[in-house]
Amino acid sequence: MLPHPEQQYLDLLRHILDHGDERMDRTGVGTKSVFGWMMRFDLGAGFPLMTTKRVYWKTCFREMLWFLTGGTNIRPLVAQGVKIWTDWPLKAYREATGDRITMEAFERRIVEEPDFAEKWGDLGPVYGKQWRRWLGPDGREHDQIAGLIQGIRTNPASRRLLFHAWNVAEVEGMALPPCHMVYQFHVARGRLSCLLYQRSADVLLGLPFNIAGASVLTHMLAQQTGLEPGELVWSGGDVHLYSNHFEQAELQLTRDPRPFPTLRLLRRPDSIDGYRIEDFEMSGYEPHAAIKAEVAV
Repeated sequence: MLPHPEQQYLDLLRHILDHGDERMDRTGVGTKSVFGWMMRFDLGAGFPLMTTKRVYWKTCFREMLWFLTGGTNIRPLVAQGVKIWTDWPLKAYREATGDRITMEAFERRIVEEPDFAEKWGDLGPVYGKQWRRWLGPDGREHDQIAGLIQGIRTNPASRRLLFHAWNVAEVEGMALPPCHMVYQFHVARGRLSCLLYQRSADVLLGLPFNIAGASVLTHMLAQQTGLEPGELVWSGGDVHLYSNHFEQAELQLTRDPRPFPTLRLLRRPDSIDGYRIEDFEMSGYEPHAAIKAEVAV
């Protein structure tokens, strides 16, 4: 009997805990880190939403839909109750003003005060900007997602079916430089597969989201190009656990994986820009309880 595909993720947790290099990092929290890791998930055999702890897939999907709009301001996310990006602009606001505003009050102002959101809610030229509006040296903007879809449709054997977010000229202006930075796609036997390279992976909190996000993107791109979802191949560079996540990782390792759920797209929009959260139906997701952990900023 083949091992559950989630075992790859659990093996990574165990490997980092047992063999990771202890090092201080940018956040000051400290990590155990390993360099270089790969996992593979067959999207036709189930959606790789981790089951040894609950992953809030609608939050993840809303983030992916926001990336696809090309937006960089957290206001539309916060208005939907998605708070995963608030820490960075909140930190910048506190440092700039000395105001020790609570996260709840900050988010309320972001939603209710457009001028405040415009000034304090923008993350700089992060993912969406690079995916949909990469600025060339001649001043023209390049929509990498539109180009990718055209390439899959017209030249599916191409080795250039990719997009990335590490724009050297704009990295310094980003609240957080891109972690999941290169997505490459491959068409074979009517299936669309994705290889995601991630330069830095917060394995407890971020990685389950990153895997789910790349998987739903692959489902959408496959539907838009008349293909079936193939494999998600995930590869990481600096793959780490924060020191304040060790206990949570040990807890997760006591749990046995449950069957992966099934994702169904309820309609086919006219374009990649037409998807809404209501278009996704996840069935059979019965995970273990959520595990709380602090985000390192």
